Amino acid sequence: MRGRVAAVLATTGLVAGVASGAALSALTPPPAAEVVAVAEQVTSGVSTVEGSRVGLLDRASRTDERVQAADPEVDAAVDAAIDAAAQDAAAAEAAAAPVLPEGVDEIDFAAGLLSRTVPDAASGTLDVVPGEVPAPGQGTVTSVRIEVEQGLDIDGAKFADQVLATLNDPRSWGGDGSRTFSRTAGEATLTVTLASPATVDRLCAPLDTGGLWSCGVQGRAVLNHLRWVTGSPVYGDDMAAYREYLVNHEVGHVLGHRHSTCTSSRSLAPVMVQQSGAPIACVPNGWPFP
Repeated sequence: MRGRVAAVLATTGLVAGVASGAALSALTPPPAAEVVAVAEQVTSGVSTVEGSRVGLLDRASRTDERVQAADPEVDAAVDAAIDAAAQDAAAAEAAAAPVLPEGVDEIDFAAGLLSRTVPDAASGTLDVVPGEVPAPGQGTVTSVRIEVEQGLDIDGAKFADQVLATLNDPRSWGGDGSRTFSRTAGEATLTVTLASPATVDRLCAPLDTGGLWSCGVQGRAVLNHLRWVTGSPVYGDDMAAYREYLVNHEVGHVLGHRHSTCTSSRSLAPVMVQQSGAPIACVPNGWPFP
C-alpha cells in the first residue's frame, strides 16, 4: 500500500524528489483529502476495472522500495478512491455494451435486425430513413435515399449505415474512382428499399420475384427482407458478405448493369451473376472491384 501512495503522489508531482531518486521517508504525507483528489485524477482516464488497478499498481511497483512510512488515513483514502474508480469503470463498460435481441448476433444487429421474424407482408408503407451523409470520395456524387417498410423488425438507421458503407467501400461501384455515394432523405439519384416479400413483388412488377428475390428497377434497388434476414445457400453462413452482394448487385441494376455469367470454376463471380438461388459455377463474390 505504501508503494501505491507513492505512485499516486509521484504521478501528480506532489512528491518532487521521486523522479530524481530522492527518498520519500523525509517527506510529510499530505492530507487524506488531497490524496483522494489525486487518486481520482489518476484513475479518471482509465476505461476498465483492470486498467484502473493495474495502472496504479504498476506505478507503485517502481517506487515501493523508496517508501519508509505511510499514514494509515492516507492508505485508506487511496483505497477508497481506487475502488470508486473501478466501480465507475465497471458501470461505464456495462452501459456501453450493446444488448443483442434474442436470436440476433452482432453481425445481424449491425445490419439492422431486431429479430429474425420475416412477415410475408407488412404495411406497404415505406419510411425514408432520416439523415444526410456527405459523399466521402471523389468522382460523380450519386445520392442515395434509403427506405424501410413499416412493420419490419428493422433498425432503419443501422440498415442505412450498412448500405452506405457497402456502396462506399473501395471494392464497390466507386472503386474505379468514377463515383462516390452520399445519403439524403430528399430527392436522390437512386433509392434503396428494404421491403417484405409481398411489397417486393409489387414494387418489382412486371418482374416476377415470387416472394423470394430482389430487383433493381426504375431507379430503385428493392431488397427482399427475407433475403436480408436469411441469406442464400450459395454464400453459406457468411451473412455479412451476402448482404454486401445483395446491395451491390441490385444497385448495379439501377446503374445500368445486366446479369452476367461465370467464366471459370476457379474465378470470382462477377457481381452481376445471380448468386441468391441455385449454386453457381464460380466463386461467390459481392464486389464489382474485388
